[in-house]
Amino acid sequence: MSKKRDLSSTRKKLWYEFCFQYATIDTLKGRYHKSEKWVRNQLAAYELPERNILPRAMVAIMDATKVGHEWLFVVRDPHAKENVYMAVVSSESTFCYQLAMQNLKQRGFVISALVGDGKIAVSWLFKGLPSQMCHFHQKQIVIRCITLNPQLPAGVELLAVINTLTLNTEAEFTKLLTDWCEKWDAFLKEKSLNEKTGRLTYTHRKLRSARDSIKRHLPYLFTFERYPELNIPNTTNSLDGSFGKVKKSIGVHAGLSRDQKMKMVMTLLGGKL
Repeated sequence: MSKKRDLSSTRKKLWYEFCFQYATIDTLKGRYHKSEKWVRNQLAAYELPERNILPRAMVAIMDATKVGHEWLFVVRDPHAKENVYMAVVSSESTFCYQLAMQNLKQRGFVISALVGDGKIAVSWLFKGLPSQMCHFHQKQIVIRCITLNPQLPAGVELLAVINTLTLNTEAEFTKLLTDWCEKWDAFLKEKSLNEKTGRLTYTHRKLRSARDSIKRHLPYLFTFERYPELNIPNTTNSLDGSFGKVKKSIGVHAGLSRDQKMKMVMTLLGGKL
């Protein structure tokens, strides 16, 4: 019985070092003075413990990340620093959010507000529930459109506006955006002839896309300000940090089977990270 207990403890330690300390098979071989086969067998034999996640009232950060060819959808309690829901999905969609909310409700959770990257920032999906658009993701959307080094004066000014997102109040940011839109309205309406189609199209499409994204998400960018009592984070950074650990560990241990990879993911996301 003692040997079984010792082996179980060793497997747990091996698995922890493999996942959280990024120790490779070769490293573990040397550290434990064992063969590669022994190390691999112990890692394969390690079984994930059952998680006891207590239902609660909470703000929910929701997001998905790609793991290999699959997507993993996660809901996190940012204040408890605990991931309370995980599911492998075919793609990130509004349906993922609906399934997660249904699951959490059935388990006794009460969600007071949501934080996401734009997928949940639609009023019809969770009508009446405060939804916060992640500031970091909003800035990234704009940067993808106009880059960090825009060449047009309008782009330079819009980048300056979006860089104030985390610094200004809703009223201050809205005024900056409104002023920018009014100043560059005629410029953004300019059209050019598309030689391939023979049709007139907007000349500054990417700049328009950046503007439209901010305007579309504006009602959800300062939800945290309107509900101070809920202590809503204005980014998904708490969950993004967990995803970063997963991607790093998987990158170190390239060539894992799907089952090994998912066991590692569940380990990395299953604790209070």
